[in-house]
Amino acid sequence: MTKQSKEEKVHQVFEKIYSNYDHMNSIISFQRHKKWRQDVMKKMQVKNGENALDVCCGTGDWSFALSEAVGENGEVIGLDFSQNMLSVAEERKQQHPLENVKFVHGNAMDLPFEDNYFDYITIGFGLRNVPDYLQTLKEMHRVVKPGGKVVCLETSQPTGKLFRKIYYFYFKNIMPLFGKIFAKSYQEYVWLHESAKDFPGKEALKKLFEDAGLINVQYKSYTGGVAAMHLGEKHEKK
Repeated sequence: MTKQSKEEKVHQVFEKIYSNYDHMNSIISFQRHKKWRQDVMKKMQVKNGENALDVCCGTGDWSFALSEAVGENGEVIGLDFSQNMLSVAEERKQQHPLENVKFVHGNAMDLPFEDNYFDYITIGFGLRNVPDYLQTLKEMHRVVKPGGKVVCLETSQPTGKLFRKIYYFYFKNIMPLFGKIFAKSYQEYVWLHESAKDFPGKEALKKLFEDAGLINVQYKSYTGGVAAMHLGEKHEKK
């Protein structure tokens, strides 16, 4: 698949499934994605008054968690290329007015921000959907401050052979059925399986972080390896 066709396909998928996205995430992950993100937030140790960028923010789940962590003196920007996903994020923001978070339309591979601006940059279940993983990580490295952190929470490959077979059977056969039943979107959830199975494993993604210029890269697996957190830092200026 060409870069352009992947970008168009992903855009088409998220423009369609936006209204059921949060509900479906809870169903297909058995609510585990919330626990994973909570654990990642503990490791990030976000401080009051800092600023953060949430790339591929979708409906804003991680952006709102960051907003609470940085407090009223901090700043959070959520960026996504799907206007429909952003419309849900804006609706959620109106329900609980927050002054320190805003949402912008943009491309993860060409971030519309100056160099060395953010304390933290996150991307949750979004990196596998961009056409160029390394270019996206390079952009995240560019706009994070020296000493700042870049964090990715993403699907991964289970390490146990039996569990991996069960997981791939579920992802390939059961999850699209859930999509058809609960969200009237079968083909879109077939695509989510396809995007996840070709995504780099934990060591390969760690190497991409390092190739993008990040240091002290670490990762942690969740739930038998079906998801993983990668965290890297930007060199301090000397």
